[in-house]
Amino acid sequence: METVQDPAPPSAPVARERLEEGIEVVTLARPERRNALSLGVMRELIDILGRIAADPTARVVVVRALGPAFSAGHDLREMLQRDVAEYRETFDACTQLMTLVQSIPQPVIAEVAGVATAAGCQLVATCDLAIASSEARFATPGVKIGLFCTTPMVALTRAIGRKRAMEMLLTGEFIDAATAADWGLVNAVVPPERLHDAVLELARKVCSASAFVIGLGKAAFYAQIDLDQPKAYAYAKEVMSMNALAGDAQEGMSAFVERRAPVWKQ
Repeated sequence: METVQDPAPPSAPVARERLEEGIEVVTLARPERRNALSLGVMRELIDILGRIAADPTARVVVVRALGPAFSAGHDLREMLQRDVAEYRETFDACTQLMTLVQSIPQPVIAEVAGVATAAGCQLVATCDLAIASSEARFATPGVKIGLFCTTPMVALTRAIGRKRAMEMLLTGEFIDAATAADWGLVNAVVPPERLHDAVLELARKVCSASAFVIGLGKAAFYAQIDLDQPKAYAYAKEVMSMNALAGDAQEGMSAFVERRAPVWKQ
């Protein structure tokens, strides 16, 4: 395994590694704290994702975690006896992080081996793709401690729909991995021993396409998703028209007609 520039020391709460060509792995590395999204961890994730976004050799990002929890959400030790400015600072960072996951050009895949709750569940819902172990479980339990999962609600509702999101938000109960897949919170569920390989298989498929086209398509997806249908089509047709002019589009179409493998410029 080749470590990229600026590697995090082993004691760092978040580590970045280049697993293989084009595939960046970002690991939450505080298993003793259930990989809680403290303010420091969120800022570190923001910094790492920002650097990945600017790296032309990075094609896809895998977010994974050490230990039995993917992430237990915000660090409640940081949430006690604070003033409103400090709470806003925490939730501003959370919003910035979730927005960045969807705005960087590289697709982000969540590799979920264990429990993902509250903002941890939000992170899974925010990632472009997600594969879970059959042992994974998901919940938004804030209602049980008097702090409704309002920011996780934004990503959760968009991933699984209103009624299912309301069920999770109002009861705080866990759903298992199979239910998460059925509801659309994750793309697939695999046995624990197959999880990392399954994520890599998906990442390699993404890497096989033009990085330019993948980045353009990801941006277009999120730009159109909340538009009404006429506006979405008006936007999409312009993006596709400009896409068709790009060198990689011309190469890809030519390669298909000529029955050969494309050679991407980007």
